[in-house]
This record gives sequence, structure tokens and C-alpha cells, in this order.
Amino acid sequence: MTVIQQEWMSNALFSGLPPDCVERLSHTTRNESFESRELIFREGEPADGFHLIQKGSVALEIFVEGRGAVMIETLGPGEVLGWSWLVEPYRWHFDAKALTATQTIVFGGRVVREVFESHRDCGYLMLKRFLPIIVQRLQATRLQFLDVYHARA
Repeated sequence: MTVIQQEWMSNALFSGLPPDCVERLSHTTRNESFESRELIFREGEPADGFHLIQKGSVALEIFVEGRGAVMIETLGPGEVLGWSWLVEPYRWHFDAKALTATQTIVFGGRVVREVFESHRDCGYLMLKRFLPIIVQRLQATRLQFLDVYHARA
């Protein structure tokens, strides 16, 4: 196991996964860097994987007619950015913009889905870890819309 893979094992997304699962997922990765205010992805574009934020901060935004971009949530080191690669038609549901210089490890969605299919125990464990991320992001979106429209929770 590489040093980088050992670092992933300390992240909640990977902690406790069998080492062979982490090994398989590691073959899908690449490093990316984004400048402050650089767009990482845009709502509606193809969702091609997820990011594990190593350094920096990222704003998740959604466009609201008459208001423009509304920030849903801010993510930082150790957090996962992106879940749309899991669900067809594999399109981003939000915009993601670097708020500061940001470094991420990107996991390729197509290959990760193939790992999930061919190694179902790994896929099941990872999906159980992504579900709370999806729920939390949808809850953050709901709360922002309650605020935008001055509704009661």
C-alpha cells in the first residue's frame, strides 16, 4: 500500500475498507489543482468522478432565477466533492467553484462504477458511505431554498 493510499485510509470515506478495495480505487485517480474562483464543474455538464479535497475550499452553488448563484455549502480538506457520477444520466447537479487555491484527488467515475460492479462488496461499502453525503447535500440545498424563499422549516 502506498503512502497516499495509507492517507486515504484515514479519511472517513475509506476508513475500514479492505486494502484491496482501496488498491482498486487508487487506479482511477489523478491530481488536480484549481485557482481561487476557478470553476471545477458546472451544473448540467457530464459528471465524470468525485474529488477528495486535499487543500483549499470549494463552494457548491445552484442558480436561482432572479437571484443568480446561491451558495449551498462550503467544503474543505478531507471532504468529498461530487456524487452525480453515481446516478444516470451522470450530470452535475450543482456548480462547484474553488474559493481558494484548491488541490484534489479525482477518482474517475466510469472506472469506479466498474469496480463497484465487479467487486460488489467494495461497491456496497462505498455506496453506504456516499449515501450520507448525498442526503447531507440535499438537506443543505433544502435549507438554502427555505432561506431564499423565506419559508419555515
